[in-house]
Amino acid sequence: LQGDVRDYDALLKACEGVDCVFHVAACGMSGLEQANQIESINVGGTKLIIDVCKQRNIPRLIYTSTVNVVFGGNPIEEGDEETVPYFPLEKHFDHYSRTKAIADQMVLAANGTLLKGGDKLHTCVLRPPGIYGPGEQRHLPRVAVNIQRRLFNFKFGNHKVQMNWVHIGNLVQAHLLAAEALTSEKGYVASGQVYYIHDGENVTFAEWIVPLFEKLGYRKPWIHIPVLLVHLAATVMEYLHLALKPFFSFTPLLTRNEVWNLTVTHTFRIDKARSQLGYKPKKFSLADSVD
Repeated sequence: LQGDVRDYDALLKACEGVDCVFHVAACGMSGLEQANQIESINVGGTKLIIDVCKQRNIPRLIYTSTVNVVFGGNPIEEGDEETVPYFPLEKHFDHYSRTKAIADQMVLAANGTLLKGGDKLHTCVLRPPGIYGPGEQRHLPRVAVNIQRRLFNFKFGNHKVQMNWVHIGNLVQAHLLAAEALTSEKGYVASGQVYYIHDGENVTFAEWIVPLFEKLGYRKPWIHIPVLLVHLAATVMEYLHLALKPFFSFTPLLTRNEVWNLTVTHTFRIDKARSQLGYKPKKFSLADSVD
């Protein structure tokens, strides 16, 4: 079944007989789509999904959010769900992060809402960092292609900057555990809760990507470029993409959002997911995901 998250009738049909919804649809991660389209999908689509849950008496809703709802370019070290606030909406530098933050709050606010049949809606939010692994089309394929084109023969930023990543296998595990944790058998422990989800370790970008260079048979980057120059180039590429879109399309090497994600430390604790959901991330590497 294929449809549009902005199509209420299609959602209503898709959710017939369903008792749990995983809301993973989103738009705008590349930062290139128009603002109104991003808003209509990430915010408008989320509203419709909540409405459909009420109409169809669906008691469980798990929303796939992002760490970008709290990260906006300021360092975060070992952040957790209770102490790190949302990044101010008006200060987000991309529409994706801003609209995901709005949807994140919408889903949490919907927790406890009465359904048409009289039961309650139980919701929770998962906040992953960058995702990689089989079937992922946002990060890995583009990085691999650019390495092969020799477009990543440079490095930038502080080599000590740390971040988290999550393999799709671990993210799927977290979603399934969250669904269980929204049941009466588990005491609705995840109801109204937020969980950071990742592979369970902090890594530098070099530690994460250098094995990929080796797997593809290329020498690791050695030319160092200032971060501000890379950010400027990313800005120019994004605007060029929008200006040239009516004539032809190209994928920018990096977006402004990706530059900050790679040059500012932002790491999170997953203790809450471990203790409440029973989350146990398995060991994966980026290189292992490349055939």
